[in-house]
Amino acid sequence: MATACGGGAGPSASGPGGAGAGDPAPRLAGTTLDGTRFDLSSLRGRPVIVNYWASWCVPCRDEFPLFKQALADHAADGLAMVGAVYLDSDEAARSFAQKSGATWPSLTDPDGSLAKAWRVVAPPQTYFIDRNGVIVSRQIGQVSPADFQRQLDAILR
Repeated sequence: MATACGGGAGPSASGPGGAGAGDPAPRLAGTTLDGTRFDLSSLRGRPVIVNYWASWCVPCRDEFPLFKQALADHAADGLAMVGAVYLDSDEAARSFAQKSGATWPSLTDPDGSLAKAWRVVAPPQTYFIDRNGVIVSRQIGQVSPADFQRQLDAILR
């Protein structure tokens, strides 16, 4: 069973407002923890994992090694990873990302508007997006290695 820091768990389909399987990925643009501008649309044509996380979320910490390994294993496939910080201070998130060896951009969300557009319930919440910018699956709560691989394989096709 998947675990979320604030409730909800498991894969989820779309509902009102999008941000579920079969929907185009909502806009995701802003400033990253290192102060650079980022826009998800710049990754169109590549498979992308978008992960909402927080430094205080224990399941989030457990997922980072899966993400790091997937990026290393699928660099030739163009796999990209994007984080979005959920209800956390930039300082705590930046420290956690550095300690965890996260090499991917993580956007700040000071007003919660990104999380709202993506219908985030609680961290961790992960989206698997195909090369056309369509959400193939959404994982609410911690993803198991087997479930992660199944959802990753679906966007690498």
